[in-house]
Amino acid sequence: MSAESTVPSPAGQSRDLGSSPVSVLPPRDGTAGPRLPDRRPAPRRDFRPALLVADGTAALPGSLVLTGTPHQPLLTALLVAASLLLRPRPARRTSGALDDLPALCGRIAVVWLVLAALLAAYAPAHALSARILCAGFLLHAVTGCAGRGAVHSRHRAALLNRPRAALVVGPAATAQRVASALLRHPRCGLRPVGIVTGGPGGGTGLPVLSTDEEVRRAVVQNGVRDVLVAGSPVNPSARPRQAALLRTLAESGCTVWELDAEAPEHADAPAHPAGDRIAGFPCRRLEPAARRPGGAGKRVLDVTVSGLLLLLLSPLLLACAAVLRVVGGPGVLFRQERVGEGGRPFTLLKFRTHRPADEHESATRWSVADERRMPWFCRFLRRTSLDELLQLWNVFRGDMSLVGPRPERPYFVARFSQTHPGYAARHRVPAGITGLAQINGLRGDTSIEDRARFDNAYIDDWSLWRDVCILLRTAAALVRPTGS
Repeated sequence: MSAESTVPSPAGQSRDLGSSPVSVLPPRDGTAGPRLPDRRPAPRRDFRPALLVADGTAALPGSLVLTGTPHQPLLTALLVAASLLLRPRPARRTSGALDDLPALCGRIAVVWLVLAALLAAYAPAHALSARILCAGFLLHAVTGCAGRGAVHSRHRAALLNRPRAALVVGPAATAQRVASALLRHPRCGLRPVGIVTGGPGGGTGLPVLSTDEEVRRAVVQNGVRDVLVAGSPVNPSARPRQAALLRTLAESGCTVWELDAEAPEHADAPAHPAGDRIAGFPCRRLEPAARRPGGAGKRVLDVTVSGLLLLLLSPLLLACAAVLRVVGGPGVLFRQERVGEGGRPFTLLKFRTHRPADEHESATRWSVADERRMPWFCRFLRRTSLDELLQLWNVFRGDMSLVGPRPERPYFVARFSQTHPGYAARHRVPAGITGLAQINGLRGDTSIEDRARFDNAYIDDWSLWRDVCILLRTAAALVRPTGS
């Protein structure tokens, strides 16, 4: 996708990566927010542990059909453990028992089929009949659905009867619209107590907070626990202050949500990735920049897969390097500075497929994928994405991950961070060779806004299994290569 070079960036270009208007909770940069007290009201109890208890206890009635089988206590313990391990993904704020039903029944069916297979293998004389298997599944499923229904019912009642105080941050008109929607829909569990904006506001009966002292007083007096970011300041000079405010509120214990209050509602609008909603607005929870998903499990996957692939593909890499040297002349490798996790630069490796005219072109030209002056082998490398294989070394070194947002050059990161909300938030995690945006067709000259949205959705909903799925879909897509 990008022009290639051995230099990092054009002379005189700013290295400031900018700030995402509403999507970033950056590290401290000297801009101070309001001073908030250390002691905060206790948060509402999380209902997900109750769902865990419901999933575990639901296996007990189903285990009654195992009466008379050898090692019944052990089989019951295995049934409970498997039910907990294969429980549906953590519920969202707006989910209910019916939303969980397909995934719950599917996982319970898998648990019982595995249990029946193990029993048939190790105790054939006591193998479960089809009638017993169906009875155990039905008892387990009915109890599980009833338990989850009771937990969701109590959670909805708590949202309605004990709403949490919230601040709405953003331009006056947008913040007023969001606050009005929250007041009309109390079942979302949030009660707006103020609007934080840099301009005049009104129309909702809520106080307009324009100074740090007013924000501090509102947080202390109302016990604010949630902050809804409904838009970016119209004046760019106000963005650092808003970023500092959000960072301070997050560090004091508030949950910060980004709402897409300007999402188009017509039929042809691009669909949002599946996510949570507040009063009908698509939203996602923002985390401080220091936090990132994955941890040790993701790094183990990266090192294992990248090391194995480098070993297995080394003959192919050597062959590509040899042919490229013969066809294109000296300079087989290309190194270019890209922006990775936390905005830190690193040197990305690829096979050289194009020689830019000068340093400025290499760092500021968006795409050279259609250059006809490329040798035939260079075009082949780009179409098949073989030129990207050297990035496995970046993954093995720890500069990148196998799955994550695609890294870009500092020049474009600075531009896109200023013009596309949420773009800078992609740098909460390591950059990747492939990602959710790429498997959804967002490669080459495609929408930067869509890429940022899909990348942030991947970060917000990360799981190790999702990384595996993205890698498998990427491997399948290589059958119909389109280049990058």
